Amino acid sequence: MTAAAIFVIFPLCLAIAALSDFFTMTIPNRISAILLASFLLIAPLAGLPLAQIGLHLAAGLVVFGVCFGLFAINVMGGGDAKLLTASAVWFGLTPSLVVYLIYVSFFGGILTLAILSLRGHTNTILASGLPVPNHLLTHKKIPYGIAIGIAAFFAYPSSPLMQAALASFR
Repeated sequence: MTAAAIFVIFPLCLAIAALSDFFTMTIPNRISAILLASFLLIAPLAGLPLAQIGLHLAAGLVVFGVCFGLFAINVMGGGDAKLLTASAVWFGLTPSLVVYLIYVSFFGGILTLAILSLRGHTNTILASGLPVPNHLLTHKKIPYGIAIGIAAFFAYPSSPLMQAALASFR
């Protein structure tokens, strides 16, 4: 049961967040709350010692501090900051967190270039009738939740919880 929750909750929440950000340019707060609460429930059941759970929460605090600074200078949206913080807790202060953040940066750069390219061709896209959400063409911000979600799918297999779940099948 615990392994099933590990396999489903994190990826599902990140997929919903990415899709929500793509279609509405918002990430519901409940997604970040579910990620954090479910980690607190699942981690002890997965056999993580209390000290390691503390390090996972510390990872969230570190990421929150950086994200809060980026939010304060209007570089990052609040929903993106909350989602990145809540998802960082699932990785902990481990090399997998660094890999995750590198993936977020990489996919965020690709996403930004793609959206800027789309915005450079707004008239052509609108004239052709391509089904591109209008806010992607007109909004000044980038829906970074998409990059966070994609990065999560690439990095999650190396996370401590996923490794614990996979080890339970051996």
